[in-house]
Formats: sequence, structure tokens, C-alpha cells
Amino acid sequence: MAKVELKKPIVAEISENVKDAQSVVLVDYRGLTVEQDTQLRRQLREAGITYKVYKNTMMNFAFKGTDFESLAPHLEGPSAIAISKDDATAPARVLAKFAKTTPALELKGGVVEGVYYDAKGILGISSIPSKEELLSKLLGSIQSPIANFARVMNQLAEKGGAGACEAPAEAKAEEAPAEEAKAEEAPAEEVKAEEAPAEEAKAEEAPAEEVKAEEAKEEAPAEEAKAEE
Repeated sequence: MAKVELKKPIVAEISENVKDAQSVVLVDYRGLTVEQDTQLRRQLREAGITYKVYKNTMMNFAFKGTDFESLAPHLEGPSAIAISKDDATAPARVLAKFAKTTPALELKGGVVEGVYYDAKGILGISSIPSKEELLSKLLGSIQSPIANFARVMNQLAEKGGAGACEAPAEAKAEEAPAEEAKAEEAPAEEVKAEEAPAEEAKAEEAPAEEVKAEEAKEEAPAEEAKAEE
């Protein structure tokens, strides 16, 4: 069988793996021990990432005409490919974390959601939280106002409920008519105050009446004297 015929299934496999992929990251795995390689594969598998070692020529054929063709300049030396169809940041995150403790693993470059990134760019992508973490933060931000509302309601319940807060307002409302009644009584007091001068005037007229009575008494003897004459 010709070499070309042998290459076709491998190229087809790579093409199928990268089809609809959210991200693809190339690494140089030289220098990794068997134990380290096994550990890396396990971590990638647990994150739902496909990790394979292919010949550069095979990947070059598979990448042609796709978003991953920009990775062709990195297809030199031993290369392994990490592919994710669900979480775009997962390959960069897992590989970058592993490389911190295992410098033998070298990031080459990658394509994330159709955009090419070099090794530094992939390191930047690795700092983006996973979908689960982002959803957890979003859920936490939504639940926070609800939790605050529930706490306020519990405090109201402990203090006797909303009725306890409304009681003072009702009491004030009941006191209002009494205040109005007092306000209505005020004119009557004013009327009495106005009548007071009239009473004083009558009191002043009293001496005049007494003077008239005395004059009448004085005139009475004079009348009697006339009668005797």
C-alpha cells in the first residue's frame, strides 16, 4: 500500500477531531517522563479534552483550508495537539497549569474560537475562568439580592412583621382628628375672650345706676316737704 493511502485515515482522523472544535493548542512534549506524560493525559481527559501526538505533515494536511491553518509555522519538532469542542479555554488552562510545574512541556500556539494566539496569547487565555466558574459567579450575583431581601424579611418577622412598622403611622392617623377637634374649639375660646370687654362695660355702668338711686332718695324728702306745706 502506498504511503499516501496510509496517510489518508490519519489525516481524516485529525480533520474529524478538529471539526467544530472550540479550541486547538499545540505543545512540544519533549523532555516529559512517562509518568509526567501519563499524568498530563489524565488531566486533559478529565477536562474533556482530546490529546494526541501526530506527525507534523499529517496535521499540516488536515489544517489546510480551516481556521487552524495558522498553526502551520509551529509544525516543527515533536508536536502534540489538544482539542476541545465544549470549553474553549480548557486546553490552554490545563496545559498552562501543568507547564508551571513541568517546564519540559512547551506551549507553541493555538486557535481559540477561530482566533490565532501565540504562546504568550495562550497563557493569557489560560487565565479565563471555565464555563462552570463563570456560571457559578453569575448565579452568585443573582442570588445575592435575593438573599439580602430574605434577610430583611426575616428581620421584619422577628420584630413583629410589617404591621409593627405600620402601627405608629395608624396611631398618628388616629391622633389627627383629635388635633383637628382642638383646632375647632379654639374659635369658641376666642369668642369668650371677645365677650369679656362687654361684661367689663356692664360693670362700669353699675355705678351710674347707683348714683341715680341715691339722687332719687334725696329728692324724696323734698317732695314730702312740699306735701306738708
